[in-house]
Amino acid sequence: MSIQMPEGIAAVPITAAPTTEAKARRWVFARRPFFTIALIVAVGYVLAAVFAPYVAPFDPVKQDFNVMMQSPSAKHLMGTDSYGQDILSRVIFGARYALIIGIFSVLIGAVGGLIIGLAAGLSGGWSEWALMRLIDAILALPSLILAVAFIAILGQGVDKVVIAVGLSMIGPFARTVRSDVMQVRIQLFIEAAQLMSISYLRVVLRHVLPNVIFPLAVQVTIRVSEAILVSSSLSFLGIGVTPPTPDWGLMIAEGRDFVSFAPWMSAMPGFALALLLIALSIVGDGVREEFDPKLRRDS
Repeated sequence: MSIQMPEGIAAVPITAAPTTEAKARRWVFARRPFFTIALIVAVGYVLAAVFAPYVAPFDPVKQDFNVMMQSPSAKHLMGTDSYGQDILSRVIFGARYALIIGIFSVLIGAVGGLIIGLAAGLSGGWSEWALMRLIDAILALPSLILAVAFIAILGQGVDKVVIAVGLSMIGPFARTVRSDVMQVRIQLFIEAAQLMSISYLRVVLRHVLPNVIFPLAVQVTIRVSEAILVSSSLSFLGIGVTPPTPDWGLMIAEGRDFVSFAPWMSAMPGFALALLLIALSIVGDGVREEFDPKLRRDS
């Protein structure tokens, strides 16, 4: 049996309309212009860090006392410092060190926080109490103070700064993971899996861990800017990265004594640091608002 269409009416093919969520995801860059701009800035920093040897016009550690403390010019776009080093080249290479320290220290904090948070959320009893007191002890002090304490034990250097900042960030990650684990434990599918005599380890790996990893990954994107700020603060205090490494905090500290007649020595790395921190914060907030399951469920 066939259905005849009335004359003059053309058959219109029926296509599945995209869902509202799909449209929202498709136009995320149009809906969030500040997020888009911040993402472009952050990607620009990453590209500059990756291709620093090809982008930087000079060797970042080469000293030339004939051009000491020259103001910004066509040859030295950001001027030179008290050793005649090109500030633009040092800022570009400084982006590499800032991102390396920020990313790897956050990964250390995330892994440590994941282990402690899972153990605290799944164990219960005195084990959970002891782990939570450890987390509270870490959270009782600011990340910078903890990093200073770890630097005093480990020593100075890029690798030591990565470890120190990473250890100081375990507390926030651990509390986040423990909170997510406690919420997942009471879900019905966890009880159903236990009633089906599925092994406890398999329940954790296949049901608990996947529901914890994604919120943790969102937190990682937010904490990178904090890690960069802490590492730069350590270098500014003179206990982080050692000279002549092109580190922004170290460059700002070196320019303090000349700020009255050579303000570009501190202003240029300070502006680069502030711009990166603002961009990463906006990107992190945008990722959290777009992909955090809790916020999407509430909206």
